[in-house]
Amino acid sequence: QVQLVESGGGLVQAGGSLRLSCAVSGGGFRSYVMGWFRQAPGQERDFVTLSHWSGGGTYYADPVKGRFTISRDNAKNTVYLQMNSLKPEDTAVYYCAAVATIRPSQRARDYDYWGQGTQVTVSS
Repeated sequence: QVQLVESGGGLVQAGGSLRLSCAVSGGGFRSYVMGWFRQAPGQERDFVTLSHWSGGGTYYADPVKGRFTISRDNAKNTVYLQMNSLKPEDTAVYYCAAVATIRPSQRARDYDYWGQGTQVTVSS
């Protein structure tokens, strides 16, 4: 059974940084597109970024371009989200997600596996 466990969330002041981690167990990590999504209270779950299993493709939502970086360590079955220059509007629960596909997707409904989420709060 595939399981995703996020960690690294917390409270940070605007302009600060956080690094989220998502550890994947149950096999198949190397063949997964790994995505990060976020959901603020009363809002839909929005795409943040993804990393294609092929090692070359990364995509970012416009609000986080230039500030967030996704990376993956296939040896550790872990994907990371480095978040710099955080803003109060980045406050949300952040989820990692996985899907075994060759076509990366920015739609939450296309992902098969999800973590429990980790809260990120950015104070002004």
